[in-house]
Amino acid sequence: MKCRKIMLVSLLLVVISAVGQERKLVWEENFDGNQLESEDWNIIQGDGCPHLCGWGNNEKQIYAEANQQVKDGYLTIVAKKDGDTYTSARINTKGKKEFQYGRIEVRAQLATAKGLWPAFWMLGSNIDKAGWPLSGEIDILEYVGREPETIFTTLHTADSHGNSKNTRKDKVEGIEEGFHIFAVDWTKDKMDFYIDDALFYSFVPENKTVEVWPFDQPFYILINLAIGGNFGGAEVDDSALPSEYIIDYVRVYQ
Repeated sequence: MKCRKIMLVSLLLVVISAVGQERKLVWEENFDGNQLESEDWNIIQGDGCPHLCGWGNNEKQIYAEANQQVKDGYLTIVAKKDGDTYTSARINTKGKKEFQYGRIEVRAQLATAKGLWPAFWMLGSNIDKAGWPLSGEIDILEYVGREPETIFTTLHTADSHGNSKNTRKDKVEGIEEGFHIFAVDWTKDKMDFYIDDALFYSFVPENKTVEVWPFDQPFYILINLAIGGNFGGAEVDDSALPSEYIIDYVRVYQ
């Protein structure tokens, strides 16, 4: 498996974007070590309290460092239940790796039990100053076990009051089996979202006010596996836990 990953790196150093522009690989995370690189990643812990209890979505999990592991070229995030306590993991690149425009992609195998909510997404680097949703949010991948074989892509902005106004969801046959690539191709004019290189959704607003298009600034990457909550659903299939969300790589081309 590791040989496959080395070969892919050489093949994917350059990609052609949806608008025909050649892009080069500017950052990649292949999870080749035995722990996350601290110069790239922050490990988030807790339940979001006191400022964002339930992480703003009434989620059930407590994030813990022990629920993530880097091994054999993969990052594995595990959702567990111990007694009455749900635990999982969340990481981000805030203040360390932030990007404006480009193709941002992840190759991942989803955790699919009812009540689980694996995601790959981005937040505006100005969130501490501007607040959410004015900072903007790019949800490249969201899956919730209560809606099998369905992938969600959403842009949260002040224009939509943070709600899912600019969104797309589709049934994708076989998405719960094996690894798949989820990506956004982001330019100053639009965003195109892809699943396994098939165009999934495009956002091309004409009026690019900061409320509609807060995307002319750097964003940082987040990877997490939430449990329950407003979007994940109240019902959790405890019999399916522990359950794994496995990430093969993250790549950014510009």
